[in-house]
Order: sequence, then structure tokens, then C-alpha cells
Amino acid sequence: MSTTTPPEPTASPEPTTVPEPTARRAPAAPLAPATPLAPAAPRRPTALRRRLRALAAAPAYPWITGAALTAGAAAELMAFPGSVTNATAILVSTASLMWRRAFPPVALVTVAAGLLSFGADTSLSIAVMISGLIGCYVLGRHRVLHPALLVAGGTLGALATNLWHILSWARDDRLPDVPALGNAGSLGLFAEAFGLSAVILGAVSMGDAVRAREETRHERALAQAQLIAMERRHAAAAERAAIARELHDIVSHSVSMIAVQAESATYTTPGLTPQARDGFQQIAGTARDSMAELRRLLGVLRTPQCTAQETAATAPQPTLDRLGELLEQHRAVGGSAELRVTGDRVPLAAAWELSAYRIVQESLTNTRKHAPGAHAVVELGYRKDRLTLRVANDGPGPPDGGSSRGHGLTGMRERAALVGGSLTAGAGRTGGFTVEAELPW
Repeated sequence: MSTTTPPEPTASPEPTTVPEPTARRAPAAPLAPATPLAPAAPRRPTALRRRLRALAAAPAYPWITGAALTAGAAAELMAFPGSVTNATAILVSTASLMWRRAFPPVALVTVAAGLLSFGADTSLSIAVMISGLIGCYVLGRHRVLHPALLVAGGTLGALATNLWHILSWARDDRLPDVPALGNAGSLGLFAEAFGLSAVILGAVSMGDAVRAREETRHERALAQAQLIAMERRHAAAAERAAIARELHDIVSHSVSMIAVQAESATYTTPGLTPQARDGFQQIAGTARDSMAELRRLLGVLRTPQCTAQETAATAPQPTLDRLGELLEQHRAVGGSAELRVTGDRVPLAAAWELSAYRIVQESLTNTRKHAPGAHAVVELGYRKDRLTLRVANDGPGPPDGGSSRGHGLTGMRERAALVGGSLTAGAGRTGGFTVEAELPW
């Protein structure tokens, strides 16, 4: 006895009402420009996620997981034995995963052996399902081949396996009649191929997505490191500019005043002897040379790093060939010095020539400052693999035995270390002060 349900009563339509005319609204005030939101801080991985990542990155991880999967496959074969071909293919598919990190192309063997085991038996092993998914993921993750080629090859393998099953179904009398290919209902026979192709596409796409994400993360970290390096270079350039301003405002003004006063003294001071006049001119010339070197130094400080290196490389720098001029300048201001050279003159790189010249120049300056009138001996020795310098004077020597550390000694040590050498300074055996340096090449 069938029962019919009475139709539900329909609600009467509500009367439509005409909206009354409303007063004209005032124009809305313009919206304030939205302030840009600050970028969200990147999420930090949780402790569990960090532990899982550390476990997956461990060297023993692929060996442990591959061995565990192989053991599971062996247990499954003992519970559900099959043909020798099927058992061998399953064990090869699972065991090959142990080498997936050391040699990623081995995943091709994993996937091929999995398809072979499925073709040898109509049932798909659980271990083969897991190993096949991992193998397709590894192929996409390490980009063994182009993802399109991987998916196309996997689809052809799945289709070949499905066709082999269709032929085996047609020969099996225990199964109902299998429709011939091309007839009605034969499209459903390819459900295995469709399913396997979708799984292969998903696993390969997931591996390729993880690879692209890691590459993006690496590029982002590299870009951030480059940005930090650029900011540091800008900060260093700003610091160099500040130092240049201080040098220009303080040192250059004082040195220029020395040059002007020394030159004007030769004309404004009555009764100067020729020796005194020459002394004032030498003071003015030394001050002008110092101003030229100071301008070059200021130019290097105010120039960006790359341009400063090019400028320093093209600017004329003093070499050891000008030691004679340096000693003449020392004698001209009342000092006494001699040069002793041992060994054959060897042409050195610009850095070695400049470092040696500056060390001798600073040593003579210290001699004039701390031991005026002392006799200085500059010994220059060319060895097979190094250049030796020794600047000694016979003055009274520093009162503290040379234990004080001034900026001049620090600068000389830095110049020696710049070319991989060393420098020692201290009181001489018979008095005075000695500076010894070795500059290997």
C-alpha cells in the first residue's frame, strides 16, 4: 500500500512595496589611503617538525626506511605467496629505495620493478604501492628527467600493465566474458591505467613542487645575503666618507698652513741665511708632498670600494727604486742615513714594493721624531723567497725600551701582515731602536 504525501501549502506572495523617496545623501568623505601592512614574519617550524626534518635529513634515513619496507614486503610475501617473478620484482622495488639518496636515478628501477610485479600478478602489493609512490616522488624531487617525460613514461608503463591484464583476463575461463577492445563497455577495462597514471602524476608533481620550493627558499636566502652585504658596503662607504671629512677638516688644514707659513717665512723673515731659506723651502716641499698623498687618500676613502681598487691600481705608488730620494729627504732635514742592499734586485709586485717603502719611511720618521741627529742604517736584502728589511739607528733609544705601541708601529705591522710577512721592533743590542721585517713572496 503506497502512501502519498500531501503537497505542502505554499506561502502567499508578500505584497511588494514601493520604496519611498529618500532624501539625497551627502557625498561620502574620501577614504584615507590605506597604510601598507608590514610583511608577516615567517613562521618558525614547531619542535616536532624540526625533529622530523632532522630525521629525514639523517644519512641513515633512506637505509632504515628501505630496509623496513623490504622487511614488510617479505612478510607480505610469506602471508600471500605468489610467483617467483612477482616476489623478485617486489623485493627489488623495495630494496632499491635504500640507495635513493646516494643515487636518485635508482628510483627508475623502483617504479619499473613495481609495475612488473603488478603485471605478473593481478593484485597490487601494499609494499609495491608505497615503494612506487616514493620512487615517483624521488624522480620528481631530484629532477632525474623532465616531469613531463616521467609522467609520460609512467603512463605508458601503466597502460602496458593494463593491456597485459586484459589479455590474461581474456584467457581466464573462470572470469566472465571480457568485452573485446573497441566494443561497448571496453573502456572500463582501462580503469587501472587511469588510476595508476593519476597516482604517478600526483607523486611526480609533489616531488617537483618540493624541489621548486627549496630552490625558491635558497634563492631568497641568497638574495637576503646579497642585500646584507650591500648594506654593509654602504655602511662602510659612509664610514669612509666620515673619516675623509675629518681628515680634510683637520689634517689637511694643518698641513696646508705649514706649507704656507714655511713659504712665507722666506720672504717675511729678515736676515735669513741661504741654509735657513733652503730649510724653509724643504719644509714647504715636504708639506706639499704630504698634501698630495693626503688628497689621494681622501679620494680612495670617498670612492666606492670597487672604484677605489681601480683608482689605487692606476695611481702612481712609490717603489723601492725611490729609496734614494727618501734618504735624501731624511738627510735634507738634518738626519743621517745610509742604504745597504744585499742580493740581486728582484722586481716585486706593487703591494710588496709599497709595503717595504712605507715601512722604511715610517722608520725614518720615527728616527727623526724620537732620536734626532741619530745615524740610521737601512738594510735591504733580496733572498730567494723573501725580502728582508732592517732599519736601525744609534740613538739613545726609547725610554721604555720600545714597549709602547704607537700608531706608526701598528701601521707597519699591518702593512707587513698584508703581504703575509711579519715585523718586529724594539731596542737594539747596543742601544738605539731597530725595526726588522720579512716579506715573503
